[in-house]
Amino acid sequence: MPAGELMYPPDQEIKEAEEGEEGWVWTQIKTEARRDAEAEPALASYLYSTILSHSSLERSLSFHLGNKLCSSTLLSTLLYDLFLNALSSDANIRSATVADLRAAHVRDPACVSFSHCLLNYKGFLACQAHRVAHKLWTQSRRPLALALHSRVSDVFAVDIHPAARIGKGILFDHATGVVVGETAVIGNNVSILHHVTLGGTGKVGGDRHPKIGDGVLIGAGATILGNVRIGEGAKIGAGSVVLIDVPPRTTAVGNPARLVGGKERPAKHEDVPGESMDHTSFISEWSDYII
Repeated sequence: MPAGELMYPPDQEIKEAEEGEEGWVWTQIKTEARRDAEAEPALASYLYSTILSHSSLERSLSFHLGNKLCSSTLLSTLLYDLFLNALSSDANIRSATVADLRAAHVRDPACVSFSHCLLNYKGFLACQAHRVAHKLWTQSRRPLALALHSRVSDVFAVDIHPAARIGKGILFDHATGVVVGETAVIGNNVSILHHVTLGGTGKVGGDRHPKIGDGVLIGAGATILGNVRIGEGAKIGAGSVVLIDVPPRTTAVGNPARLVGGKERPAKHEDVPGESMDHTSFISEWSDYII
């Protein structure tokens, strides 16, 4: 192989690796569900119907989402078929689902198990429902995508437009009040806390929402408005209001947001805050922080 040439594994090897990881996570989920059913008999029927009676992660997730999001006019059986068709036919969605489960399990100390995330984390569930709504949107099935979007907003208090593009390894921590606009883009391995808004700045159409780079951490209550770019590995402090681009590997804090270290020579960090979940290491450098 010539120097500097990269060797990529064949597509079949990639597929086998993805299926192997999905299979391992599903085995873990079933093991956890059996343990919890034995420890808490009151949950045995619930755990059997949502997890243990199913042959795969996509079937379990489809069943659970269908029951969570159904209404008197949007039947659970219809939603089950909708979710299962999308998950079964799209390996990218399945891969993203597994990455999201791993993200919650690794980054959130309150996440005691994969099954806990699958059953109880509304940020995870809202994100998976969005992935299916986005697929419908790209297939020009927009009335159905919007109907699903509306149900997700009603049930989970998470409002993600079906046109928004979201990567994998996403953690919506707590998730209540999260709003993601139509032309927003969220990269991979991003962590977003509750009451975060990725919004527009008015009635102007077109590409008008934020673009969030890989590995970004956005603290609770932060507001990012307009077609601005949050660079890879940046950190947005809780309650900040961001209206202009934020460089990679920097920290923006305040209202209006300012870069820690100053605009000309902002302080840089080496970690990936979207994965480390480090919200406060900048405080020692934030000279205006006074009690």
